[in-house]
Amino acid sequence: MPELPEVETVRRGLTNLVEGAKIKRVDVPYPKVVTSDLKLFQKDLTGATIDRIDRRGKYLLFRLSNDQTMVSHLRMEGQYSVEPEGAALHKHTEVAFHLVDDRQLFYNDTRRFGRMTLVPTGKELHDVSGLKDLGPEPTEDALTLDYMKEIFHKSHRVVKTFLLDQSNIAGLGNIYADEVLWMTRIHPETTTDKISTRKLGELRENIIKEISRATEHHGTTVHSFSNIFGETGHFQNELQVYGRAKLPCLRCGTTLRKIKVGQRGTTFCPKCQIKK
Repeated sequence: MPELPEVETVRRGLTNLVEGAKIKRVDVPYPKVVTSDLKLFQKDLTGATIDRIDRRGKYLLFRLSNDQTMVSHLRMEGQYSVEPEGAALHKHTEVAFHLVDDRQLFYNDTRRFGRMTLVPTGKELHDVSGLKDLGPEPTEDALTLDYMKEIFHKSHRVVKTFLLDQSNIAGLGNIYADEVLWMTRIHPETTTDKISTRKLGELRENIIKEISRATEHHGTTVHSFSNIFGETGHFQNELQVYGRAKLPCLRCGTTLRKIKVGQRGTTFCPKCQIKK
């Protein structure tokens, strides 16, 4: 599933290509992708201009000129592409936005897990399931140490599962959770209430730094992720633990192990990351 850096990369690409574009017509070959009323979805998008594209966690927010917001979640393998008007739909195109400048914005999804909905701007935080419950963004201003101390120390969940819960911190997924825990030398099965304030401060800094670095590298391509230009991310070349099970730890040389934590594959160093 694309994580925050990958979704932010898509947002930036969409901004460059379709911000300011006016929608002429919307075709929906796969209606299940739209969770709001389909006819209203097509009607309200027709004639609207894409004023800007925001992001919250892993959600894309298309701000429209008619005070509506199209919320898009890519899920596992959703991708956007821009094509000239008249270009044939891709095999897995679920939505085609026809633009007045003779271009089309395609939403393609081989797994068909992605979803879209249209809501009045400003109400998406109340009306869209998942979006309304997101924790703070992993940025210097939003993710404070006081907040982390409060939520970590009142919980008794294992830290890997805790980090994947979007209601705690928005945007972290399996890849970056493994990376920041390795960077901070925290075992993925350590319970959150056993992590000291000092370690939480290190973890906070590593989360912010790693997400920022990954975004600057246009995200991580592990399976099929590519940006709006069809380009893959490059951060997979920077990963220090994820995907490196049975290889030497880059810090101490110990063979990395892979286990299941909350049904998710989790790679860690048994020497650097001691369970407490």
